[in-house]
Amino acid sequence: MWNTLLGEGTIGQTLLTAWIAKENLRNLLALARTGAGRHQVGHARWKFLTWCADSDIPEVRQLAVTVDRWWAEIAAFIDTGHSNAKSEGINRVIKLVARNAFGLRNADNQRLRTRCVTTRRARGHLRTAQL
Repeated sequence: MWNTLLGEGTIGQTLLTAWIAKENLRNLLALARTGAGRHQVGHARWKFLTWCADSDIPEVRQLAVTVDRWWAEIAAFIDTGHSNAKSEGINRVIKLVARNAFGLRNADNQRLRTRCVTTRRARGHLRTAQL
């Protein structure tokens, strides 16, 4: 893949630079739940940030700025292996369903609709009386 991208000229080199930045970030995040020490995490972070800083791509540099800005939260995820991704995903779906159900006049129907969308496993077992 590398040789093919390098053969494409400037566009290929840009794609390869962005791909390597993405892989460096994935390697950094993969240290979660591995018991990696501070030195190993710091080295992976340094590798990612210096790669992004040395690139001439504004989007890659902005990715590094964003990761650096959120470093405290990312470090907590790497240390503990826990994140709030599931609750954030459910909140996003609830807001989307609420937006789509804006025309519902019956609050019970809107609540039932939200509950059905966010509890897919129990969808067949949900009754209005349970709300």
